[in-house]
Amino acid sequence: MDVLMLVTSDVAHDARVLREARSLADQGHAIHVLGKDVPAGWTPPPGVTVRSVSGGSGLKPAGAGGQGRGPGIAAGALGRAARWMLLPRHRQRVWRTWCERARAEARTLGFDVVHAHDFNVLRLGAQLASDKGARLVYDSHEWWSGRERHGRPTPLERARERRAERRIVARADAVLTVSDGIAQRLGRWRGGPVIVVRNTFPSRKEPAGAATLPDRPRGAVYAGRIGPARDIETLLAAAAPLRLDTVLVGKAEREFLGRLRVCDGSVRIEPARPVDEVDEVLRRVGISVVTLTDTCENHRLALPNKVFHAVRAGVPVVAADLPELRRLVTNHGLGALYRPGDAASLRTALEQVIWDYPAYCERVAQARDELSWDQDAKALIGVYASFAGEAVPAGAQ
Repeated sequence: MDVLMLVTSDVAHDARVLREARSLADQGHAIHVLGKDVPAGWTPPPGVTVRSVSGGSGLKPAGAGGQGRGPGIAAGALGRAARWMLLPRHRQRVWRTWCERARAEARTLGFDVVHAHDFNVLRLGAQLASDKGARLVYDSHEWWSGRERHGRPTPLERARERRAERRIVARADAVLTVSDGIAQRLGRWRGGPVIVVRNTFPSRKEPAGAATLPDRPRGAVYAGRIGPARDIETLLAAAAPLRLDTVLVGKAEREFLGRLRVCDGSVRIEPARPVDEVDEVLRRVGISVVTLTDTCENHRLALPNKVFHAVRAGVPVVAADLPELRRLVTNHGLGALYRPGDAASLRTALEQVIWDYPAYCERVAQARDELSWDQDAKALIGVYASFAGEAVPAGAQ
């Protein structure tokens, strides 16, 4: 089948989209991805074509530089107030622009299935599927209506989005999501099954010269988006008294970095890098931290990439004590939990993992087969096999 994937990410750094596209291409499906601002010169996986559409970019402080961005916002209290007021409107404008351009691009393609990654492309995906007589797959990366949002409150907009999501979920040909908690909520709207496809990673193949796990961890690694609502401030406050190396790896938001207090030379901030390279950082340093604030329902239902990336690399985690994370970490003995926002609690969790490090590493190793993309891919492949009238692979949900 020809599959059109829609996503407002740059694709190159979207691990979930790439895993799914590669797995479906390996099954013989032709995968076409429409992404946003895909890096020039980036090469997609075999069997996958990627087209780039731009919708503009975020608001920036005055003097920040860069091309193709929105107007500058003055620094200081007035600038922050203006940003707070304008951000929701600007975000909607970017989405609308991207969707208009993506719609025009999609009309040049033939497809049997539209695979919409998250709500911000769902309404476009439903329209394209209806116009072409194609099937619609909704891939919900998060509990959209429970997200933490920045800028001024927009209750009417949120209510409209929730109604639209509920309506389309009820009639989509398949709905996928990342955790049991989100699946239960979407299932109430759907009146039928929602398939859980977790953000797991393919099994690690040990390269020559790969870093071995230390007998005692040197520190903690946060690998992901470096920005607000990730509880990174609590991590830095907790790690400093323990004199641990603290490594932040990922795409950083400039304004957030300006507010982040990094006074200790043991803290390193590094740019995003390929999965295999992050594996090596995790194994050299020894502990992965999966930090989140307890500030929205979406966080309470989340199972972030970071926890599964740690399992792939073979390292224990210190994770936020939120319902879905708690269930996963405790069921498999992957590490210790801390209370979000509580540096003393996070410090105690780090000490717990350090004290019993070999045992935690052993339990992570025991969980690697079950918590891998080799298992979750079966559920995804099963959905597309059912569309083609083929037998669903063993183990597909």
